[in-house]
Amino acid sequence: MHLELLRKTAFQIMPLPDPEWEALAAVWTPVQYKRKEVMTVAGEVEKYLYFVTAGVQRVFNLDGDKESTLLFTYTGSFSGVMDSFQLQRPSPWYLETLTHSELLRMSYTDFTRLILEFPLIERWVRLGTVAALAGVMERHLELLSFTAEQKFRKLLTRSPHVLQLIPHKYLASYLGLDPATFSKLLSTVKL
Repeated sequence: MHLELLRKTAFQIMPLPDPEWEALAAVWTPVQYKRKEVMTVAGEVEKYLYFVTAGVQRVFNLDGDKESTLLFTYTGSFSGVMDSFQLQRPSPWYLETLTHSELLRMSYTDFTRLILEFPLIERWVRLGTVAALAGVMERHLELLSFTAEQKFRKLLTRSPHVLQLIPHKYLASYLGLDPATFSKLLSTVKL
């Protein structure tokens, strides 16, 4: 069941022929984490690429007491600190679970072997990475240019389900809003 969800998500990036899919599917190992467990610590190199089969995680940064949430991952999405994983350099980000989480993970060693052995898997990785970068760039523009209400509306239009999945203090951090502003928008903005 988990591999079928992985296949569906992977093929949205780019369909893979049977030999490539079988090689890719073979390297994932199931893992579980408890709620509020740190999976990747800032300053360490990300060792795994994850695929979420259940639960919610977030990537965030700490600056003193201030937390800045970069992104959330949940069922049916890839997770991990991608730049640290692919470049094998220390991460400036933490990755933590917000709920009990079940994931599949692939090691960097398996990742490297696959992209060297299968050019189509390397292309699949590149296309997935570019799609993720495009999403981060779009979000960066929103953070720089949108009002608080516009950011809130965009979030609810793009991902209305997150209000039930993710604690509001983390959504406020993700939008670059203080919790009081987020709460006010939650009670006044209707879509």
